Amino acid sequence: MAVKLDWLFKDPFASFKKHFDKVERESLNSKELIAFANKEFTIERLRHVRDMFLYSYYTGLSYIELAELTPNNIITGIDGGLWISTSRAKTDTGVRVPLLPQAIELMEKYRDDPRALNNGTVFPVISNQRMNGYLKEVADICGITKRLTFHIARHTFATTVTLSNGVPIESVSKMLGHTSIRTTQIYAKVVEQKLSDDMRNLEQRISAKVLTS
Repeated sequence: MAVKLDWLFKDPFASFKKHFDKVERESLNSKELIAFANKEFTIERLRHVRDMFLYSYYTGLSYIELAELTPNNIITGIDGGLWISTSRAKTDTGVRVPLLPQAIELMEKYRDDPRALNNGTVFPVISNQRMNGYLKEVADICGITKRLTFHIARHTFATTVTLSNGVPIESVSKMLGHTSIRTTQIYAKVVEQKLSDDMRNLEQRISAKVLTS
């Protein structure tokens, strides 16, 4: 507009080239998750935060999606099991996630929690800032050296829980509420164990064919 109105002779940003830095998506590995899930906490607030992190780990929900999750978002799916039916906070994209038994067990644990009942939510959620502060304490107690934030649970769902166990990337993308599968591919790049397992399986199939030929 400035150029068109002769306020400037030329666009000062014409030669500017934007670029994006690749960011590694941090996630917990199986060993860290076992330590995290099995640790007994005597402090209630740390136990609650651990449970909500685990629920995100089993469902892929972000903090805001978990904070706004109500009993009305839990429906009976096409298979007769319980599903989450909500929308992605960032894109308003519909999200449906079949619930694993571990996630259902966590919901049952907080069914009668006074704070959850008062808020009309599934869990007694605190602020994201406090959540991440408490998660740092949890990480220290569990011997996890990674900088633990609530969003890592979502990353772990995408990698350790689903992609590493052979769930197709299209299904993972749908459950995460991504509008483009390219977004989900960011997670797929870090699952080295899955690549190793796939190649070992391929090696075995090739060897079997050689022996039978």
